[in-house]
Amino acid sequence: MPALVRVITALRADVLCLQEAPRSYGWRARRARLAASAGLRVATPGRRGGVAVFTAPRVGVLHAEHHVLRPFLALERRALAIAVVEAEGRRLAVGSLHLDLHEPARLHHAAEAMALIEGVARRFRATAVLGGDINEQPHQPAWRFLAGRLTDCHAAAPMGDGLTFPARRPAARIDGVFAAREARVVSCGGVDAPMADLTEASDHLPVVAELRVGV
Repeated sequence: MPALVRVITALRADVLCLQEAPRSYGWRARRARLAASAGLRVATPGRRGGVAVFTAPRVGVLHAEHHVLRPFLALERRALAIAVVEAEGRRLAVGSLHLDLHEPARLHHAAEAMALIEGVARRFRATAVLGGDINEQPHQPAWRFLAGRLTDCHAAAPMGDGLTFPARRPAARIDGVFAAREARVVSCGGVDAPMADLTEASDHLPVVAELRVGV
């Protein structure tokens, strides 16, 4: 946990999408402690799927919701956490997603999540942003679907090679941030944090995207 807090702090994020957030006994308090330790707050409800959105104090949270996605027999339940946030007069509908290892489930849930995030973005006149562990690489179907509807931020403005997994010897880009076309991607890459902290905090490396919206 100390390493994770140091990595999250190093991100200096306005909005943070988490996967595998605490979801067992005491999950609300554990998420709140994690967020507070990094100077953030929990923006989204719901524990299923282990997904959450955290926000910095300067970011207003206008709305939040949590959706459990369609079940697949014998597979873990997946979910989408969405927060509508506002900073400097700009609104984002931010979703956190963790897709399955099973390809048909990944593709179905990617489409389901996209419909949900686009619906919320329209309702609140916000720019859609989706961050997650896609569990596949950019040439595969679910990633291609997401990148066909939104901008793959690393592909648009790469910083570094973008490889995220496994953290100790990254060989694949399976985690990403995707943003609606109206957002300008300034950069997308990793975080400047000690490798010892990065590998102790998670088996995935974080992805940081800097976006400009409405300017």
